Amino acid sequence: MTNIAMRPVSLKSKIFLDSGDPAETREAIRLLGFLDGQTTNPSLIAKNPEIKARLDRGRRLSRAEADRFYRAVVEEVSRLIPNGSVSIEVYADRNTTTEQMLAEGSEKFTWIPNAHIKYPTTAEGLRAARASIDRGMRVNMTLCFSQQQAAAVYVSTAGAPAGSVFVSPFVGRLDDIGENGMELIKNILEMYRTWEIQVEPEGRNPEPGRRVEVLTASVRSLNHLLYTIQLGSHIITAPLKVLKEWAAAGMLLPGNDGKLPGNENDFRYDAGALKSTPYDPIELGTDWSTFNLAHPLTDKGIEKFAADWNAIIARE
Repeated sequence: MTNIAMRPVSLKSKIFLDSGDPAETREAIRLLGFLDGQTTNPSLIAKNPEIKARLDRGRRLSRAEADRFYRAVVEEVSRLIPNGSVSIEVYADRNTTTEQMLAEGSEKFTWIPNAHIKYPTTAEGLRAARASIDRGMRVNMTLCFSQQQAAAVYVSTAGAPAGSVFVSPFVGRLDDIGENGMELIKNILEMYRTWEIQVEPEGRNPEPGRRVEVLTASVRSLNHLLYTIQLGSHIITAPLKVLKEWAAAGMLLPGNDGKLPGNENDFRYDAGALKSTPYDPIELGTDWSTFNLAHPLTDKGIEKFAADWNAIIARE
């Protein structure tokens, strides 16, 4: 595989591909010259060309076949990025219990050596995450749409080793309902940094705010990607389309001053008419169950992932 680019020296954020197709993994590596990880979910697996071709022939899969296919996909991706992270999502609908999520997550964690298991940011999902951390697993809390939810992730995973917990706020889906999704990323990063600076003795934590890594998801555009880098998100996952745009732009990076090196124009993220979300000075030293976990987009996301997965499963 020939790399035509290389990782920008000043890039601090990790770059993930959001895809259920290993062919796209290969293409992203070819375009960028690197890839730090990949996120998958039931909807992305359902869009895999092999699955779509099978469905076009009127052939659905059994649940066991679907799981085997999902495993084969992430195994191939893992081989392509052995030093990166690959997120694997459990099936969850509104009735899925903590015990069911944990059982499935524990099984999927054995599929590859570099897995993060995705649970929804709900009470059941957070309980599964806590139990997973206690078992030495790594987790990615997905479908996060509020600072309160992100606070609950931080508190519920207390004591987790560095690198073992991601939280995935979905910026594009907030934009869809008229809210500034990028502002949520900014607020979560500030909340985590502020809290760790307050609780850590001076000099003990030289890089505060990283105990739970913010993985910016639902990235829809090059502007989303650039602003997320500028904000300092620990991880950014983007579809191949956006990574292609970034590669075509020479993988330029905005500095903290908003300037693009080698470009006369300053980079400024334009939120347009999107509604601003003010920062909430949340205290994180409390019981996670006291935070408001409810969000309509979390419910909608769970329903969509479940529906897309169920659509490929043959009825028994």
